Amino acid sequence: MSALTPELERKLGTAVERMPAFPRSVQKILELTRNINCLPKDVVAVIEKDPVMTMKILKVINSAYYSLPSRITSVSQSVVYLGINTIKNLSIGFAAVGMLPRMNAAGFDVQRYLLHSLVVAGAARQLATQFAKGEVDPGDCYIAGLLHDFGKVVFAQFLAAEFRDALIHSVEHSVPLHEAEKAEIGVDHGLVGALLAKRWAFSEHLIDCIRDHHNPLAEPSAMMDCLRAADQLVRFREIGDSGNPWRATEAPAAPQRFGDDLEEIAAKLGSLNRIVEDAMMFAQFAKDR
Repeated sequence: MSALTPELERKLGTAVERMPAFPRSVQKILELTRNINCLPKDVVAVIEKDPVMTMKILKVINSAYYSLPSRITSVSQSVVYLGINTIKNLSIGFAAVGMLPRMNAAGFDVQRYLLHSLVVAGAARQLATQFAKGEVDPGDCYIAGLLHDFGKVVFAQFLAAEFRDALIHSVEHSVPLHEAEKAEIGVDHGLVGALLAKRWAFSEHLIDCIRDHHNPLAEPSAMMDCLRAADQLVRFREIGDSGNPWRATEAPAAPQRFGDDLEEIAAKLGSLNRIVEDAMMFAQFAKDR
């Protein structure tokens, strides 16, 4: 933050503070799961006190999203089948989707943004499963994909005029949106997204990935590689809309892990149709009250 002008620092701080906090139940789950000795029963007890969260978790677990062999009737059963980390990430996902505004003055299409983010999340999880086994939890890559562009939501709501100018600048000058944001706002969505993730008390590793996913000089990691490649593949396939369309001049992300042929990477990952279907299903469950 030291390179920012005091005025911009104040504006960003105010914008981040105006974003809603996670529901108390999700905050408690995050707090509990930071302890590696966290007991499943403690997480279950928190979720069961939140009837809306309980309903959403049971709905998604009993859907085609997971295709489990038998019906799950309690949060305790869901933890046994899927593990604490998956249940934690479901809770985070539901909370994040619930914070998205219906409309914004910047003209940013939040529904297409949501589809993009959910498909990036699913693709990042799949890439981690296939290419980074043992290096990173695929569920953590899912959350990185889900939240990597959340700074755009902050801009769209609380710096709407500047963000609208950045969206226009990106199109008129044929530059990536993060570069247009720096020109029009002074920072990109990665930085403001990282500030928000820090406020939400996420891990430093996740905060770093959100902040640096457009920084070519950032230290690579399994999570960063999977996030960058997933984001690029989803834009390459033109799924959803993050305000930053695919450009033919882009170099493939993380070539040392995935290679430098996007078509080949996409072929190894397989069809994104199932991931898109899962994303649309999850979005519907998350919006249900």
